[in-house]
Amino acid sequence: MAGGTIAYVGGEGKQYPGKMTMFVFLTCFVAATGGLIFGYDIGISGGVTSMDAFLIKFFPSVYHKEQEDHSTNQYCKFDSQLLTAFTSSLYLAALIASFFASTVTRVFGRKWSMFGGGVTFLVGAALNGAAGNVAMLIIGRILLGIGVGFANQSVPLYLSEMAPAKLRGMLNIGFQLMITIGILAANLINYGAAKIKGGSGWRVSLALAAVPAGIITLGSLFLPDTPNSLIERGHDDKARAMLRKIRGTDDIHDEYADLKAASDESKLVKHPWRNIAQRRYRPQLTMAILIPFFQQITGINVIMFYAPVLFKTIGFGSDASLMSSVITGLVNVFATLVSIFTADRVGRRALFLEGGVQMLVCQIIVGTLIAVKFGTSGVAHLSRTYAGTIVAFICIYVAGFAWSWGPMGWLVPSEIFPLEIRSAGQSINVSVNMLFTFIIAQVFLILLCHMKFGLFYFFGGWVVIMTIFIAFFLPETKNVPIEEMVLVWKAHWFWGRFISDDHVHIGSTLEMTNSKKRESTATAGTRRTA
Repeated sequence: MAGGTIAYVGGEGKQYPGKMTMFVFLTCFVAATGGLIFGYDIGISGGVTSMDAFLIKFFPSVYHKEQEDHSTNQYCKFDSQLLTAFTSSLYLAALIASFFASTVTRVFGRKWSMFGGGVTFLVGAALNGAAGNVAMLIIGRILLGIGVGFANQSVPLYLSEMAPAKLRGMLNIGFQLMITIGILAANLINYGAAKIKGGSGWRVSLALAAVPAGIITLGSLFLPDTPNSLIERGHDDKARAMLRKIRGTDDIHDEYADLKAASDESKLVKHPWRNIAQRRYRPQLTMAILIPFFQQITGINVIMFYAPVLFKTIGFGSDASLMSSVITGLVNVFATLVSIFTADRVGRRALFLEGGVQMLVCQIIVGTLIAVKFGTSGVAHLSRTYAGTIVAFICIYVAGFAWSWGPMGWLVPSEIFPLEIRSAGQSINVSVNMLFTFIIAQVFLILLCHMKFGLFYFFGGWVVIMTIFIAFFLPETKNVPIEEMVLVWKAHWFWGRFISDDHVHIGSTLEMTNSKKRESTATAGTRRTA
């Protein structure tokens, strides 16, 4: 002990007893399927908006511009505010919904927030599949957005609270893995649906969003509440029993005591939205704003939203553009698996930094390759080899994101907040993510038209800034119990100045109390043996 705080060294906190039980694995797997709805939507919208039958029915002006002579500037032929509103309206709805989800998550538990998100997404999928006009499309997208907002708010929290500290990264990244699987499934469905005769393929693509929605809706009904949520809502005995079950041991006294102490402190906070602005929460609040902002400004959604449109714009045929997005989807899934097996070993910072460098290099190369062929006129014909080279570097870029900023962008914000402001903090994380997803989806086609190949350099510049930010301001959080996370910030060269010794006093006192209990038990055992 020094200065009334627990010593914190090298990114490792104290370890509670426990192991990976089949019960924890299955519950986390089911909860992670909430990522399918977000991923499916990201993947499906770009493919649908590249289908001629869909454009003819809802956006005829875009279709006619696309069919014009190839001398048309390739950068600008998809520029339509109404078309981008179709894609981006979901993310604005998700932003607003995440604030309501915060209250549901805190008052009723994480599972019911997942359930509400699944049901709403299900209704939105039905409306989109049956859409007869743009208004139905947009209303359906708004309902999908509400579902995404609820799921994205509750699932990462649920996973972080259920997982043992030493396996939290692996289990939490299950959410990102499901997002990538959803994107891949959507790309495959778009590729097949585009070949359906009669022009109804877009309806199949949009309506099949009901499948991932049904999975999380039904799955959430069978999920148990997390010990944190049970304690927060006053069910102490159930929380103790659940903690014993998910850790696979009866030796849960220390962890339960820490959770209980954190809950007791959180009950003193009557207004989490007001408290989160306090000086002592400045580190977590900064991360909850900047990490999701940076995650979106990498340019990843330019690839994922509009992959078919983008590939079509740079000279691919319709089938080839859809197949190229399938390839990037496959890369996305397999690269995410890398982070599952490395996040708890090499740490969050190493993945953030390596991914940043990899993405930057690829963005510079892709921007340059497009610049060489298209210049600023946007008129060119790409050979198969040249186009394949562009796809290859886009895939390397996607891989870099998929094992760094993709999963870490959801993992880190979900594990850094103390219980008293955790739901509010996660809502800020989701809302910032959705806000900039919305903005980028809304302005990408305009930016592509005006900035042309320079758009890739634009996003590359942001990757430089965010990588430097991580290097200096994000401490390592691997293997640290959530309720001890304050010690990470206290030990940081910059953030430590925002946290006084009084703010870690409860954790210190609890640790000393637990140590005394263990010493007392050991002494009593020695006496009995004597």
